[in-house]
Amino acid sequence: MIETPGMEQTRSIGMIAGSGVYPETFIKAAREKCPGVRLSVVAFEGETKPELAELADSIEWFRVGQLSKPSKFLQKEGVREVVMMGQISPKNLFSLRPDLRVLMVLAKLKQRNAETMFGAVADELAKDGMEVISAVTFLEDHLPEPGHVCGPAFSKRQLEDADYGFRIAKETSRLDIGQSVVVRNGTVLAAEAFEGTNACIRRGGELGRRKNVMLAKVSKPNQDFRFDVPVIGPQTVENCAAAGVSGITIEARKTLLLEKDRVEELCRKHGVGIFAKEG
Repeated sequence: MIETPGMEQTRSIGMIAGSGVYPETFIKAAREKCPGVRLSVVAFEGETKPELAELADSIEWFRVGQLSKPSKFLQKEGVREVVMMGQISPKNLFSLRPDLRVLMVLAKLKQRNAETMFGAVADELAKDGMEVISAVTFLEDHLPEPGHVCGPAFSKRQLEDADYGFRIAKETSRLDIGQSVVVRNGTVLAAEAFEGTNACIRRGGELGRRKNVMLAKVSKPNQDFRFDVPVIGPQTVENCAAAGVSGITIEARKTLLLEKDRVEELCRKHGVGIFAKEG
């Protein structure tokens, strides 16, 4: 489209969408804060919620491991900015069938973790004229400030475990092991690795005998907010309640809290407290 004086070009954003409510939350926030924005979604079979088709301006489905075709789709839609959000299950990553472009990207990586892999994808998209932007764009009001967030207030013992778990999680995230740990009375019960937060919660709750157990979830030092942003939502609270985890410590201003009303309702129902700690 040729721009004429006084004419504004529509902002066109592409979304590479995994599972969960994160992509849906972004679309709703983008519509509210950037009227007229055009949203094109790269969706993955077996991961992305089909309901996104009703919220996006365009959507196309791909298998996990493709890059060339998704990039061509976004270029066709006139996308210049891209966000990456939502999870891809470990089982799908292990059964990855990469296209030639992804194979070439992986061959160049000395380390394969979320930051290096997504960073390499961002570099490839940049070659195609697209910039990967922060995954908290339009979502600033979903980043809790320090202090009590919802649910029961923490006891003195819980605050001590919150401090301890926070420090340990910062170390494991610095080492690229994982961003979550489960602790009880000053003892680390489980540390997140490739299996993901939910499996870490289940294992920690079981080892802690489902009593006085604390989950701590933090951002990485020098977190790249274009991808792998810490997220807490209703499913996290449900998983914690099922595992006997009674407290969740998050990093203030650096952890997304999605569907806050539902989270507050579940925290009251299950007696799970959430506390945001300054990093």
